[in-house]
Amino acid sequence: MKNDLFFQDATALAELIRTNELSPVEVMQAHLDRIAAVNPKVNAIVTVADEALKFAKAAEAAVLAGDELGPLHGVPFTVKDSIDTAGVLTQRGSPIFKDRRPDTDATSVARMKKAGGILLAKTNLPEFSYWIESDNLLSGRSNNPWDLTRTPGGSSGGESAAIASGMSPIGLGTDLAISVRGPAAQTGITSMKATHGRVPMTGIWPRAPRRFWHVGPMARSVRDIALAFSILSGPDGKDAFASSTVQFDAGMGRAPARPLRVGWMVGPGFGPVDPEVAATVKAAADALKDQGVFVEHVGIPALERDFALDVFNKLHVMEMKPAFAAATAGRSQDELYKMAKTMLSLPDTSMQDFIEAEQAAERLRDGYADYFTRYDALITHVLPISAHKHGVESFVIDGQTVDATYLQGATVPLNVTGLPGLAMRFGTSKEGMPINVQVVGAWQAESTILNVASLLEAVSPVRNLHPTL
Repeated sequence: MKNDLFFQDATALAELIRTNELSPVEVMQAHLDRIAAVNPKVNAIVTVADEALKFAKAAEAAVLAGDELGPLHGVPFTVKDSIDTAGVLTQRGSPIFKDRRPDTDATSVARMKKAGGILLAKTNLPEFSYWIESDNLLSGRSNNPWDLTRTPGGSSGGESAAIASGMSPIGLGTDLAISVRGPAAQTGITSMKATHGRVPMTGIWPRAPRRFWHVGPMARSVRDIALAFSILSGPDGKDAFASSTVQFDAGMGRAPARPLRVGWMVGPGFGPVDPEVAATVKAAADALKDQGVFVEHVGIPALERDFALDVFNKLHVMEMKPAFAAATAGRSQDELYKMAKTMLSLPDTSMQDFIEAEQAAERLRDGYADYFTRYDALITHVLPISAHKHGVESFVIDGQTVDATYLQGATVPLNVTGLPGLAMRFGTSKEGMPINVQVVGAWQAESTILNVASLLEAVSPVRNLHPTL
């Protein structure tokens, strides 16, 4: 057990702690030792919580005393460094926020702690959580544990790399257009961006444009994602978007009384897709069909009419650029890295373009709503390629040259529409890199996509694979 303890999922660790088969101190020390061993290569962890072992000892005492235990009692968790953690550095990947220590926890962190989780560490990200690679002037570049010459993605790339390499069993990331699902795909873990508003964004920066931002769990199993979501979801009285009162079952999710109906697609409407990735999506669809699910190839015309990435770009620049300007006002250019400079240099969206983009966003929402009158879920790719080399800014995908923003083609529609999406591994590229698929659901249909994901996980050809470091 000790040799592979750091690759146990959070649910298993919680059960072993609850039954006194493992001590929270033993679990915490195993992860601290793992960080010491592999983080110098991966650079996913930027700050270790000073009192992690102290809280592990308190958790151990609670078990021995027979106290009532939460569902994550004694389990370490990590948090992206844009999410506030009381008394623990939260520096947002920028020298502008160097040495910043918040007074209070973000709502999501507080809820993980209330469930018994113990904050282990903070994880790396791009400057201001804004790019598809996790690199910044303050804490440097994170590497993919499957191949250190490749990226673990962004903006929750440090979180994905930490979990994939066994430095953490479970954690929190944020997602504006790709940022929990893309990094999960690049490192072969599991993550979920729930319906917008299901998990409060309180204590997370930037919040503009908050209608596109999400915070979500990242882990190595579907059951961990389900457990974390049941802990994280619900209003907090501070984030006005977080107003849902719909209850959620922390089990594997609920299937409808009738047979499931699932569509699958890799386009058109998402941009070019590598044939290996497309084949993995089809393999996932076939695996569901083999389990008695009704599955067919589909299209969503709204995605062909309005390219969601273009819609998103016109909308979010108008709202996010002022937040960047306010944060950087009066600061030296030497304190700014690539993406802050890029965002500040972008031309403003004209009011006409903004209004047209808003109307396009409505058409996209209507298009998905129409689709979900006939199907329970949708299977797509997460990324059009597997994890790429560091610093690449354009790609040739299926014969078409595109810039790096096109990696968001299949993820950003869910930020524009607010729909839930779960990323999970189901394949491997010829270069040995993970390939994930995305399970998409209707508004507040997290139970359904968790059910579909659990069916896929049970037959996954790549389940329980871990990088060797």
